[in-house]
Amino acid sequence: MNILLTTLNAKFVHSSLALRYLRSYAEPYFPDIRLMEYTINDLSDKIAADIYKNKPDVVGFSCYIWNIQETVSVIKHLKKVLPEVKIVLGGPEVTYETRPFMEQHPYVDFVVAGEGEQTFLELLQALAQGRGAEGIQGVVYRDGDMIRENPPRPMLADLNAIPSPYQDRLEELENRIVYFECSRGCPFKCQYCLSSIEDGVRFFEMERVKRDLKRLIDAGVRQIKFVDRTFNIHKQYALEIFQFLIANRKDTTFHFEITADILKPEIVDFLNENAPKGLFQFEIGVQSTNDLTNALVQRRQNFGKLSNTVTKIRQGGKIHQHLDLIAGLPEEDYMSFRKTFNDVYALKPDELQLGFLKMLKGVGVKIRAADHGYVWSEEPPYEIYCNNVLSYEDVLRLKGIEDILERYSNSHKFDVSLPYIMAQEFDTPFDFFEQFADYWEDNCLFKVGHRLKALYEHLHAFLEARKSQQLPVIRELLKLDMVLHERSRQWPGWVQPERDREKVEQIYNLLQDEAWRRTNIPVLANVPAHLIRKNVYIMTLSCNVDLAVNQPEIAQTGQERSTIVVFYDAPHRQAGTGDYFVVADSICQR
Repeated sequence: MNILLTTLNAKFVHSSLALRYLRSYAEPYFPDIRLMEYTINDLSDKIAADIYKNKPDVVGFSCYIWNIQETVSVIKHLKKVLPEVKIVLGGPEVTYETRPFMEQHPYVDFVVAGEGEQTFLELLQALAQGRGAEGIQGVVYRDGDMIRENPPRPMLADLNAIPSPYQDRLEELENRIVYFECSRGCPFKCQYCLSSIEDGVRFFEMERVKRDLKRLIDAGVRQIKFVDRTFNIHKQYALEIFQFLIANRKDTTFHFEITADILKPEIVDFLNENAPKGLFQFEIGVQSTNDLTNALVQRRQNFGKLSNTVTKIRQGGKIHQHLDLIAGLPEEDYMSFRKTFNDVYALKPDELQLGFLKMLKGVGVKIRAADHGYVWSEEPPYEIYCNNVLSYEDVLRLKGIEDILERYSNSHKFDVSLPYIMAQEFDTPFDFFEQFADYWEDNCLFKVGHRLKALYEHLHAFLEARKSQQLPVIRELLKLDMVLHERSRQWPGWVQPERDREKVEQIYNLLQDEAWRRTNIPVLANVPAHLIRKNVYIMTLSCNVDLAVNQPEIAQTGQERSTIVVFYDAPHRQAGTGDYFVVADSICQR
């Protein structure tokens, strides 16, 4: 039997863990099973044509909210040109509300609902023997004009019964992000999350996990993303994996979903002392700081402990932290979300993601949607339009804030100027993003594309329109941000030309002296003198950069101090990844 497993990933760099589990589990019985991956950006007729050329008897598709529409388009095409092919779907997007889905899509023959390894194998065995799906737990299938639902399959008691998906064929993962799991399930019952439907947490055996990780690290995969819903639920298990990864690290980086308020202080201390900078990334779901909202969605969260953990990790300077918010949760109105945003922004994460509630199939918030007046899109990803406390106008305004947050904060292209702007000109960070988003909306800026230089110009124009008292200082800080991230050095008209060329030339001359560089800017000590002019950019700013960066709440006159900034743009680095040093009259280093 010619069997093909496939999916449409969101991006080319992604890889499918689900398909590799299905292949490894079925391969002892069907050794010729094949795996082919596409993306949602590929044309559906091209995908269908590629599958057709393989003349499969059975095609299994892995389905999620981000690919279901494109997957359905491929299947429609495929069934017309290969009418005898058996189409099997699996994944969270078809596991719940399966009957109406199959009624809507008559070209789907089977759905594997829930944990799929054993179910998919039994279905393949039945098809190979010329039988139907009768009696196979976890299968919903078409029987003539009828749709029949078999009883659900209990979850595997021992996850180690699933052969490793990463025993061989690692060349498939070259230049890909690899998804990995140490456990299945979640101990929490957050009612907006699919994991709330599953009871208990099951773990893979530690030595198996280490073998697979070592194999992937040695193969040189670029990044491993752990998909465990709460990676740190078992303290000793998590600590042992952290220790193993630190001890066996090469060039691979690792991403984890962490519940910060239960991350033990001793683990944080261990990571701050032992983890190399950049090795680990933590994604931390905060979602809301509204106590009523958290109670309604059954989310247990101690925001005080979470704040302490995030702060301590940030102070350690080793781990990139990505914090998540969800707008539109029950009974969180616009002003409550404003407080949630400000609470979390104050923690200074490396990235703050503002997402919107999605009415996923099977989750509690959808089942009880009428209690809170929810209106949402019937098309994936099922985002809400409004509810009883958050209007559609509120949602649209938050969408604008999300856009500005991505461009100006999460991009890190404004790290010098933005904290000073918010501290000096706005009551809270949310107010800055809200008012700036309104400015973009009023000036139709969301409707067109923008180069990086234009983003600086729009921010300056916005502050100029507000008649900002601190605009002279802000211009200087924006100029420094532009130097750090814009190679062209083509300044907008509001940037003053260099005023102290004599002092700049003096610093260039000092930089020719290796002994001076070693004493004052050690990172430049070994740079050959002839490269100094080529890779170092020196500018003067009429403000106290140290004060603006370290104490942005303190206003400046704009003429307090002439600061020399040395920007080292190493030739092997990408734009915006160099170092900068403040060299004041006293020749100090930062």
